[in-house]
Amino acid sequence: MKVGLHISDFTWPGGAPELRTRLAGIAQRAEEAGVDRISVMDHVWQIGHIGPPEHEMLEAYTALGWLAAKTERVKLLTVVTAVVYREPGLLAKAVSTLDVLSGGRAMLGIGAAWNAEESSGLGLPFPPTRERFERLEEALQIMRQMWSESDAPYEGTHYHLARTLNCPQPLSRPHPPVLIGGSGEKKTLRMVAQYADSCNLFSGPQLAHKLDVLREHCARLGRDYDSIEKTVQVRFDLGDNGENIDRLLTELRGYADLGFTVAHGSLLRVSDPRQLDLMAERVIPALEKF
Repeated sequence: MKVGLHISDFTWPGGAPELRTRLAGIAQRAEEAGVDRISVMDHVWQIGHIGPPEHEMLEAYTALGWLAAKTERVKLLTVVTAVVYREPGLLAKAVSTLDVLSGGRAMLGIGAAWNAEESSGLGLPFPPTRERFERLEEALQIMRQMWSESDAPYEGTHYHLARTLNCPQPLSRPHPPVLIGGSGEKKTLRMVAQYADSCNLFSGPQLAHKLDVLREHCARLGRDYDSIEKTVQVRFDLGDNGENIDRLLTELRGYADLGFTVAHGSLLRVSDPRQLDLMAERVIPALEKF
């Protein structure tokens, strides 16, 4: 089982003047520890279960560009891009740029968006749920077309592109891996089976059922279920001195037994170097045996 580090909280000692160096340092230590990928949120305000909206929040793709310059191996992505925050043509260009400048390390994490409050606050589009899912599917189709040899027009219900030209193309082949976040059984998991290379599901007792639903969608669509990477979203609470690690590993062993190959989540107190040391010394070596 691989580890993904999700950096969701940027309210650290030193504030904004030290944020760039602390963020770079965390990413570099995570890479040295053996983390497979690093993600950030695609939010413009902090979200409620982490902190108040006034806490620091970086724009996702600018932050990923900084991380690309400060790392050499880890994959880079959002968990997950809000599809309505950027036009799909521009999003495809942003991910392509990240992939080229990182040496082929970009992934596209994407979902239908959910935060109406921040959208209203900054004047970002936030159509009704049904339309957001329709736009998500069209965006996935546009991404595929822009990451192919075709520059033909695209005509959808919501998006109309006169020429899907994208130069340079990503270095990743056949394209940057696509991760769809969410566990909706009728729409989201069907789109995973149809378009994605990876799914991202929240930890909990419902996981086995969600995988069964995904398996059913794959069977209907003729997709190889085993070709989809299964990622489980977890919370890495190791304890101040690692006292929670054994319990965490037991939980993750259960997810590995279900077929999950990536444990991806926020590390509590990530700005404390000792926490990443514990990941390197005790968590990642154990997970590599799962």
